[in-house]
Amino acid sequence: MKNKYYIFLLLFLIFVYFGCTKKKAEDIPVTSSEDSLSTYFSLANDFTLAREKRQEYSNKAFVIVVNQENDSLNRVSLFKVANRYYNINNWRDFNKTVHLVLEKSESAKDTINITKAYTYLGDYYESQSVSDSAFMFYYKAEKMYAKLGDNINLGKTLFSKANLLYKAGDFLGSEKSVFNVLRIVKGEKKINSILYDAYNLLGLIYNELGDYESAIVYNNKALTVIDDEIIPLEFQSRATSYNNIGFLYLNSQKYLLAKEYFQKGLEQKNLIIQKPYVYTMLLDNLAYAKFKLNETEGLPEMFYQSLKLRDSLKLTSGIFINKIHLSEYFASKKDTVKALQYSKEALLLARNTNISRDVLVALKELAVIEPEKASDYTKEYIRINENLQKAERKMGEKFSRIEYETDQIKGENTNLETKNRNLLFGFSAFTMLGLFLYIIKAQKTKNRELLFKQEQQKVNEEIYNLMISQQSTIETNRIVEKKRVAQELHDGVLGRMFGVRMNLDGLNKFNDEIAVNQRNSYLSELKNIEQDIREISHDLNREKSELINNFVAIVNNLFEEQKKTFEPKLVTIIDPAIKWESLSNAVKINLYRIIQESLQNINKYADANTIKVKIKKKGDDLFLSINDDGVGFNVNKAKRGIGIQNIQSRTNECDGTVEIKSNKGEGTTITITVPIEQKQILTEK
Repeated sequence: MKNKYYIFLLLFLIFVYFGCTKKKAEDIPVTSSEDSLSTYFSLANDFTLAREKRQEYSNKAFVIVVNQENDSLNRVSLFKVANRYYNINNWRDFNKTVHLVLEKSESAKDTINITKAYTYLGDYYESQSVSDSAFMFYYKAEKMYAKLGDNINLGKTLFSKANLLYKAGDFLGSEKSVFNVLRIVKGEKKINSILYDAYNLLGLIYNELGDYESAIVYNNKALTVIDDEIIPLEFQSRATSYNNIGFLYLNSQKYLLAKEYFQKGLEQKNLIIQKPYVYTMLLDNLAYAKFKLNETEGLPEMFYQSLKLRDSLKLTSGIFINKIHLSEYFASKKDTVKALQYSKEALLLARNTNISRDVLVALKELAVIEPEKASDYTKEYIRINENLQKAERKMGEKFSRIEYETDQIKGENTNLETKNRNLLFGFSAFTMLGLFLYIIKAQKTKNRELLFKQEQQKVNEEIYNLMISQQSTIETNRIVEKKRVAQELHDGVLGRMFGVRMNLDGLNKFNDEIAVNQRNSYLSELKNIEQDIREISHDLNREKSELINNFVAIVNNLFEEQKKTFEPKLVTIIDPAIKWESLSNAVKINLYRIIQESLQNINKYADANTIKVKIKKKGDDLFLSINDDGVGFNVNKAKRGIGIQNIQSRTNECDGTVEIKSNKGEGTTITITVPIEQKQILTEK
């Protein structure tokens, strides 16, 4: 049972090594504009620094990275931060960082980094001895890497599963999984780190199965594939392999060979600085080999030195085995008190950490030291061993169930995706059909509106033409009447006045001063009358022909009707520079209707005292302003009635804009701006 404990201890060491190697190998250079980030990453991975310092630099790097934009470089940087936490065994921050990068990867639909995050979560749960959760995440990552065709990462994930199977006591299942890893990565480049981990695990498996020769063969294979360019020297992979091989010889009771390999491991440069827990393991194992060889030199000081260093590093599993070794050592020296002290301390530690295998080792040692209580220790040993075997069997079954249930859920999700896709296609087709029908209906409605507008435009023009015709008839009658009056003035009054002048000419026969003065006075007066009558006749006869088709006259009629019918004072200003006959009838009728509609609205709702209507030309624009001093309204809240809508619609038909300004108690101003070409409105010069 002690051998099994050693195996699990070695497994822990190898997996820690594997984790560090994986994290280092997966580091991807990140180009950062901040030199401090690159510096923090470098210092956080400096194995010569104290753990506290590396933690500090990792935290500083995290603060910088977490505030960056969620892009591919940011997610790679978060993985680098997680790696630094992993290498200092800071599982809490490691877990937080991995969940953050998983969330960002899912948000960006980044499949590669989602898969990578699954492997990291598997590492986390394995470190916390939550094997089922670890297995589930490894299995998810395995399926995704297989789908992506990434054989290197698929091999690493399968190795993690194999390691879990080994810990669960499924040695044959673990062996099968490791060989599956070797088959998958065969032919790939730069796989030395994967081969190293696989060979080491096979060595542990065969050691557990009692096949020590095969175990030594695979540990030697692991030693030969070490490539310092792929597996950095600071990981101390050679020292780890020497320890593994020495441990196998220790189990085979070949203590001299075991001692030789432990010494080789301790000779590795910077070992105590870069991998202190490997150093403590080698030192403890070397002391135990010397103890088995009955070499007393340096004992028990080597055990104490290893224990002290392990205690400072809080290496619980290493402290346990150190105390078991010390118990065996003092038992051999017949120092029962110290032997019992260390074995009981080891048992208490095993129970506090809830590691069943360690409890079994401690109980076995106590049964040897205290034979009078051996029966009690043995009963407890048997009970715990049976429970352990059941737990290992259940764990193996749980792994199989996880694979089955995950595949089942995946199948159900696939079916659900198919159903959802079919529903989506059906809904899309239905939506497109509905949209198509809507477009057809809308187009028909639009065509009807267009026809209606065209008819309305024709009607408006006809109405305007009728108004013009009516106005023309009125003006024609006025002109005829004026000509008649002019003719009567010319033929009647002027004729009679001409006779008076002729009679007065008779006064010329009298040459006295009175007659001359009277005659001249009459003649002068008659000339003035004649000139006045001629001017009246000419004015009546030359009424401007612009009255025909004159838009201003029509509008003025509207204004006159407004003044006669309603109380508000009406002030109108029409720019005389506008030549209205150049405008199309459509524009003029819309302007007329806008003025008419506005006056109606003011009469109904405004309660105004004064109304001002201005029509001016500014550049290429015609401005119509209608202002009242009535009650006003809130433009933003008021519901726009049909009158306002008609004004807006008619302005749009003129390609113009309308602006309405109003506040409660401050009256209302409507400004219509109609863009026109220079040739449409001409200024009289």
